[in-house]
Amino acid sequence: MHRDVDSSAGVIHAVPELARIPGPLFLAIGVFDGVHLGHQAVILRALEAAQRDGGTAVVVTFDPHPVRVLRPSQAPRLLTSTAHKLRLIRDLGVAHQLVIHFDQAFAATEPGDFIRALAAAARPLREICVGFEWSFGKGRAGNLALLEQLGAQLGFAEVGVPAVEIDGEIVSSTRIRKSVEAGDLEQAARLLGRPYTILGTVVTGDRLGRTIGFPTANLSAHNEQYPPNGVYAVEVQRSDETLHGVVNIGVRPTIANASGERVLETHLFDFDQDIYGEDLEITFRKFLRPEQKFNGLDALRTQIGRDVEAARAIFGE
Repeated sequence: MHRDVDSSAGVIHAVPELARIPGPLFLAIGVFDGVHLGHQAVILRALEAAQRDGGTAVVVTFDPHPVRVLRPSQAPRLLTSTAHKLRLIRDLGVAHQLVIHFDQAFAATEPGDFIRALAAAARPLREICVGFEWSFGKGRAGNLALLEQLGAQLGFAEVGVPAVEIDGEIVSSTRIRKSVEAGDLEQAARLLGRPYTILGTVVTGDRLGRTIGFPTANLSAHNEQYPPNGVYAVEVQRSDETLHGVVNIGVRPTIANASGERVLETHLFDFDQDIYGEDLEITFRKFLRPEQKFNGLDALRTQIGRDVEAARAIFGE
């Protein structure tokens, strides 16, 4: 099982723990699924203000996604698990993150009570930064107007960051999900401000790849939004090491697959180490071909060889 919530240093899980972080505090609050350009604008606004005024930026986010709790039948496929999201936020330069467990009890919290708790814990709270149309708390009654009112009472500033637009449309997690699902990874990358990636944990497979000369790492993906089935040339981040390879996403029609579940298998070039249990981050560089059914393992082996050659050429190997 992969970790749903990162337990690394810098991550706290209760509002009172904000008191341990040197103030003044500048909070960026949101769900931030995907950490796209719109999310980055909110986070970087808090980070820049903290650096300018000698304070500390803290990203406040929620696990699980609130829609999972409030309207589970409408819950979106996640672009990033919480662990992946926290990794991406750290990459922006934010060292401190508060992950609040979102359940029915928290959903019933009055918005004013939530903000007062943040202000009481911070030493002190200088600023709260959110998306311009963000709403929060019981009945989604919290908004920028309430933040402004509470800020005047409690001594913090509120900042509503305008939405980011590309091609005349607002950048949103929903728009990115549609791009990834359609296989338009170039458009997804434009909206994310980075290539679309999948983070996953290597799990034990059936070792078929090894028997046909192309050992694969099977990933239990933390993401839920996959690109279309097929074969891709990919870069793979293993800790501080960058590797190249090919990924197959699909149901493996050539092999008996009773479950019919989509699997993600990675063949890493010039690599033969035991990496079970490790996390890998997959960056999709180029779509090579759709998934297809072959007449036996020999035909499959031949095609994989062609896929590897095509991917190596892309990476100049």
